[in-house]
Amino acid sequence: MISSSIINFNTMKKILFTLIAALLSGGFMTGYTQNNPDTDILYTGTYSQRGSEGIYVFQFNRDKVTLELLQTVSGKDSPNFLAIHPNNDYLYAVHSEGITPDTKAGTVTSYEIGSSGKLTKKNEQSSEGSGPCHVSVDPKGEYIYVSNYGAGSLSVYPVHQDGTLGEASDVIVHEGSGPNSDRQSSPHNHSAIPAENGHYVYASDLGADKIIAYKLNREKGTLSTSEAQCMRTKPGGGPRHFDIHPSGNYAYSVEELTSHIAAYSIDQSNGSLKFIERESLIPGDFSKNNTGADIQVSPDGEYVYASNRGHNSLAIYSIDQESGELTSEGHASTHGETPRNFLIDQNGEFIFVAHQNSDNIVVLRRDQNTGKLEYTGKKASVPAAVCIQQLQ
Repeated sequence: MISSSIINFNTMKKILFTLIAALLSGGFMTGYTQNNPDTDILYTGTYSQRGSEGIYVFQFNRDKVTLELLQTVSGKDSPNFLAIHPNNDYLYAVHSEGITPDTKAGTVTSYEIGSSGKLTKKNEQSSEGSGPCHVSVDPKGEYIYVSNYGAGSLSVYPVHQDGTLGEASDVIVHEGSGPNSDRQSSPHNHSAIPAENGHYVYASDLGADKIIAYKLNREKGTLSTSEAQCMRTKPGGGPRHFDIHPSGNYAYSVEELTSHIAAYSIDQSNGSLKFIERESLIPGDFSKNNTGADIQVSPDGEYVYASNRGHNSLAIYSIDQESGELTSEGHASTHGETPRNFLIDQNGEFIFVAHQNSDNIVVLRRDQNTGKLEYTGKKASVPAAVCIQQLQ
C-alpha cells in the first residue's frame, strides 16, 4: 500500500514543476502563496439555482476539518465545471450562459488566482457549442479543452502567458447515437481528459457510446484521431467521465446510463484503449433509479472511486497493479443528495463531495491503507453544487 515516501515524492514533483515553470516564465509566480501547510484552497462550481452566487471559494483547514468561505464570484450563469492551471495561477470555468443573451453556445472564462486564493476575471470566449459541461487543462498549461454536451463537440483554446484564452484553435463535432432514445439520440460529449504527458486527450461521448483518443498537435492546437483510437463502449452505457491511473497504463470510465465502471489498458505508443472488464457501481439489491457521475483514481493508484446519484454513495474498488483489474470494496454514503463531482485531496487524506440536490459540500476522511471512507460530520452550504477543485 501507499507509504509516506510516495506521498512526499509526488509532492516534490509538484514543487519541482512549479519552480521550473516560474523560471521559464522569467521569474517566480505572483499568484497564490501557500502560507499555512495545514490549509488548502477549494473552488466549487454551481448551477444558477436556489440562490447560488456562482463560484464559491473556500479555505479548508486540514487540522480542524473546517471550510471557511472566502469569496463568491458572480458572472455568467451556471459556472458548472472548473479546472486549475498547473502553475496554480489561473482557473477556468464553463458557463451555460452565452457571451450574449441570444447566443446558443456557452462561455468559458479565465480567472487569475490571487495571493489569498481569491479570483479576478481575466477574459472570456464562446464555448463554440451549447451546454458546456466540462473543462480541463493541458498538463503543460498551453491549452484547455471544453466539452459541449448539447452540441456534442470538443473545443480547444490556446492559453496565453497571462492566463487569458485565445479564440478556439479547433472545434470537433462528434457523430453517432446510442440505443437509449431519451438520452442518446445525438452525440453528447461529456468530458475530455488529457494524459499526463499531454500527447493524448480522451473524450467521453455519452450519446454516441464512444471514448475517443485524440492526439494533440502542440504547434497548431488541433486534434486528430483514427478508428484504432476510438473505443466503442457497451451500447447504452453512456460513458461520462474518465480518469487515468498514475502509471499511465490503465484508465477507468464511469458509464452514466447503466451505472457501471469500465477498466481499460492504454497503449502508450498510440494512446488507444483495450477493454479489461466492467463492474456494476451499485449493490445488487438496489432497485431504485441511479446514474453514475464522476470517477477518480486515488493519488497512490491503489483505489478508484465513482459517485452514484440515486444510491447517493461512492463506490470503492481496489486496483490490481499488474492487470488493472478491479475488486469491489463496497460503498460509502456521501451523506447528501445527488453527488456529482468529487475531489480526492492531493495528499489522499480527504474526499470532498459536491451534492447538487442537498446544496452542500460534504467532507469524508479517507483511510489510505484500506481505501475506506468515514464521514467527518463537516459540510458547507453551497446551492446546486456540482464541481469542486483544489489548488495543488
